[in-house]
Amino acid sequence: MSLPILPTISTSCIVISAVLMAVGWIKIRQGKRDTHQKVMTAAAIFALTFFIIYMSRTLFIGNTAFGGPENVKVYYTIFLIFHIILATTGGIFGAVTLWLGYKSKFDKHRKIGPVTSVIWFFTAITGIAVYLLLYVFYKGGETTSMLKAIFGY
Repeated sequence: MSLPILPTISTSCIVISAVLMAVGWIKIRQGKRDTHQKVMTAAAIFALTFFIIYMSRTLFIGNTAFGGPENVKVYYTIFLIFHIILATTGGIFGAVTLWLGYKSKFDKHRKIGPVTSVIWFFTAITGIAVYLLLYVFYKGGETTSMLKAIFGY
């Protein structure tokens, strides 16, 4: 089986980001604030790397349409939309949470951080599922514009 290089690299970045976020969460629970900051910064860098690869691929190459059976496509599309909403929300929450931490607004950072982490974990899990559905379980469909890939237009 031959896997596409850019989606594989970008999905790997999300996995690394989620693992680092879990490590960062453990470090802050242990009271290791400096290590927490470094690990969470690294997690954000991997998430940003994913986003740059994803957006570059979307702009210059296009998105891969679902290539599985038609009777599964509607469920995949609903799942994909859920993932996109989670990813967008997670990205916004992540940026705000990082900003609060870097600005030493720790009361707000402590409140929003756990929510951000949970959203990001679900984003990573659903992102891996999308990757598996597009490239591992089924052969990817045509590479086309984002709207056509998601909705079939």
